[in-house]
Amino acid sequence: MSETSLTFYTNPMSRGRIVRWMLEEVGHAYETVVLGYADSMKSPEYLAINPMGKVPAIRHGETVVTECAAICAYLADAFPDAGLAPPSGNQLRGPYYRWMFFAAGPLEAIITGKALGLLAPADKKRMAGYGSFEETVDALEGAAKSASPYLCGEQFIAADVYVGASIGWGTQFGIIEKRPAFADYLERITARPAYKRAVEIDDALIAQEQQGQAS
Repeated sequence: MSETSLTFYTNPMSRGRIVRWMLEEVGHAYETVVLGYADSMKSPEYLAINPMGKVPAIRHGETVVTECAAICAYLADAFPDAGLAPPSGNQLRGPYYRWMFFAAGPLEAIITGKALGLLAPADKKRMAGYGSFEETVDALEGAAKSASPYLCGEQFIAADVYVGASIGWGTQFGIIEKRPAFADYLERITARPAYKRAVEIDDALIAQEQQGQAS
């Protein structure tokens, strides 16, 4: 299946930057389709791919996958030679799933909730999967501190892409405190060539769009 066509639907100012990084780590050729928020992202053609009208999404052959964590997990399994997931049955598979979906669940919820002022009050935290903002950030810090150098030890995995991108976004915009453990972990993972390529590609797309608007 890894030899089939791979199409990436994104906008360079979106969570699609996470999937761009993952795709660059995978190293398989892919086509990029850039969508606009006000027009093509809500077009009938794209809504047939993702009824939410959001990016990112991928099409791998006839398989469509949406949601960043799902895309990262899917790509890791679809391209096993990239070594971005512990193999099935390996004892590291548990931590891999744990941190991937910790970031997709509690971490995504607190980052969005904090930005919008919609976190659960202290007397209702039992109802929230994340408990409290502080508990989630503390758990995240523990993961970053124990990363040696990555979440599953010596092997860089898809969870490092997703968790690392979430930490980077949260600290960049002041939603998550810039703790030393986060800075150290980010320094390691953002030194990777695939990360640098992904940033360069998306930043170039943003510059092209801004140039087009100015002309």
